[in-house]
Amino acid sequence: MKNIIIGIDISSKTLDICVKEASQIEYYKIDNTQKSIRKFFKTYNGLKLIVAMENTGRYNWELYKVLPEFNFTVFVINPLHLSKSQGLVRGKTDKEDAYRIALFIEKNKEDLSVWKPCSEVIRKIKVLMTERNARIKTRRRLVQQKHDYKKMKELGLTQTLTNWCLQQISQLEKQIKKIEELIQQAIMEDPELKKQQKLMLSIPGVGKVTSWTIIVKTEGFIKITDPRKMACYSGVIPFDHQSGTSVYRKPRVSVFADKQIKSILHLAAMSAIRLKNDLQVYYLRKVKEGKNKMSVLNAVRNKIIHLIFAIVKSENLYQNRLVTS
Repeated sequence: MKNIIIGIDISSKTLDICVKEASQIEYYKIDNTQKSIRKFFKTYNGLKLIVAMENTGRYNWELYKVLPEFNFTVFVINPLHLSKSQGLVRGKTDKEDAYRIALFIEKNKEDLSVWKPCSEVIRKIKVLMTERNARIKTRRRLVQQKHDYKKMKELGLTQTLTNWCLQQISQLEKQIKKIEELIQQAIMEDPELKKQQKLMLSIPGVGKVTSWTIIVKTEGFIKITDPRKMACYSGVIPFDHQSGTSVYRKPRVSVFADKQIKSILHLAAMSAIRLKNDLQVYYLRKVKEGKNKMSVLNAVRNKIIHLIFAIVKSENLYQNRLVTS
């Protein structure tokens, strides 16, 4: 029997579903609730089913809760991967998107990793990290607004608006601090994550925020187990660009990287090269040889990723070979 392929286009309230069996195609629309999802998939229970959806963040949660109850093969697709694979597309509807997801997974399922549900503690940390990042962005915007209010002196609103802004910033900082405490508490309550964090924190430049981010992105080193894949995902691996003999440019990192983790790794690398350790020695040696500072810094990011995976795998703390004074 051939596989039945189901593509799901997800929105906050509804799911548009395309069921593809060979050349036969059917469309459904259901509520994005556990009750509706469970009722729909019960009709396929026991069948060989492939389910595919885009990663839309919290809108996926109801599906994530129900799908482990069934023995289906599930794929969660990066929206950028799907978008870039479609080429020229005319028109866009939820129904058409569901069909495109089904078609995409039919062609590419051999090259993609099967989705596996993460642990409850990882889900909790993911939610808290999302909330933390949202508040940090809001705080950054408010800080900028506070500076802009100085330009409104002639309107007599500067002091009032600035006070309101400072109150909001203060409240956000309290919330961020509380969220960070909850993240750390969740890690400390899980023996495996606690051990992984302890190992990571022994690496120069790696702090709590870097360790939290790595844990979330790798789902406790289960989702991503290869440091090269993590480096590629983080945008620290340069790629060649060449065609024939006339088109060539220097290797560059991809623009399709996870900007958040790349930024955090950049801060980790900057911190590492200020400390007495092997990474600082490497950085100073390469710069002295005439290498571009940003290229060398990017190499330090890559080394930090490989160090993280190496020590977590070996379960040995990082040993600094330099004697610190």
